[in-house]
Amino acid sequence: MKKIVGLILSVLTISVSAQSKQDKVVLVIHGGAGTILKKYMTAEKEKAYREALTESLTKGFEVIKKGGESEEAVIEAIKVMEDSPLFNAGKGAVFTHEGKNEMDASLMLGHTMQAGAVAGVTTIKNPITAAKTVLRNSAHVMMVGKGAEEFAQKQGLELVDPSYFKTEERWNSLQKVIEKDKDKMELDHDAKTQAYVPFNFVDEKFGTVGAVALDQKGHIAAGTSTGGMTNKRFGRVGDSPIIGAGTYANSEVGISSTGWGEYFIKAVAAYDVAALMEYKKLSSKQAGDEVIKKIGQLGGDGGMIILDKNGQASFPFNTAGMYRGSITQSGKITIEIYQ
Repeated sequence: MKKIVGLILSVLTISVSAQSKQDKVVLVIHGGAGTILKKYMTAEKEKAYREALTESLTKGFEVIKKGGESEEAVIEAIKVMEDSPLFNAGKGAVFTHEGKNEMDASLMLGHTMQAGAVAGVTTIKNPITAAKTVLRNSAHVMMVGKGAEEFAQKQGLELVDPSYFKTEERWNSLQKVIEKDKDKMELDHDAKTQAYVPFNFVDEKFGTVGAVALDQKGHIAAGTSTGGMTNKRFGRVGDSPIIGAGTYANSEVGISSTGWGEYFIKAVAAYDVAALMEYKKLSSKQAGDEVIKKIGQLGGDGGMIILDKNGQASFPFNTAGMYRGSITQSGKITIEIYQ
């Protein structure tokens, strides 16, 4: 009898293990990390964010489900968030000190190690598509400003008048920052870095977006897009368009970062996750936790989304919350916001 019970348990264990392995995560996204607290969140606002994140996951998943490339899944997922005024990317990008929207984006393919990025662009409707054209159609990795826009135009990308990106909410945020301190830059994702409590605590915290996808071929791609910092000056660029800091992918893992960019650059944060996995043989979760701990020790904050070749996802962050989500190959969606 004991042998029979043992055999049944073994079969059940194998069955559960196979099911778990089969339903691996194929796409993860983030919409920014920071002081995101439920007590400051209205039901309507939370619903809007959950719906936007769900749409992003669904659009990206459609690509993977049809046998498409991880690269396209990342782009489709990010475009949804770039087109939404809820996030600090594309349509919802924050303003510089001069009252402009300057956007950055990057994309990397793990199986080929190709990468593309743009920074300081003002007329490209979807900066993530510009990152793709740099990756696919140029000998370069990064293009900036007017040059990047000229290249995008020649590649047939959709350009818009800069007024397209203006939202009243982001404009008001700039005016409030300037009223308090005209030289203070505001990190849209964390109140503790600001010199004052924002006039609208909830709406100040939404940030950078990103996605990492694993396709049916086992290929990983990662991408990140942002509007940067409110009231930024002097052509400041954060980690989002920098390969190895804000975005990184190889054949083992893909990473997209969100947070206080200067610290992610100093820590070469996204690459560090992959390096810890390769050289210290850490799991993707262990590596992510270690890097975010290092970011905190340096004085920075933020988070990451990480997806490895086995379909294991992790979401390390050291802030009160991070807009994040995942979808498995069976189509199961998970959305989370708070710590």
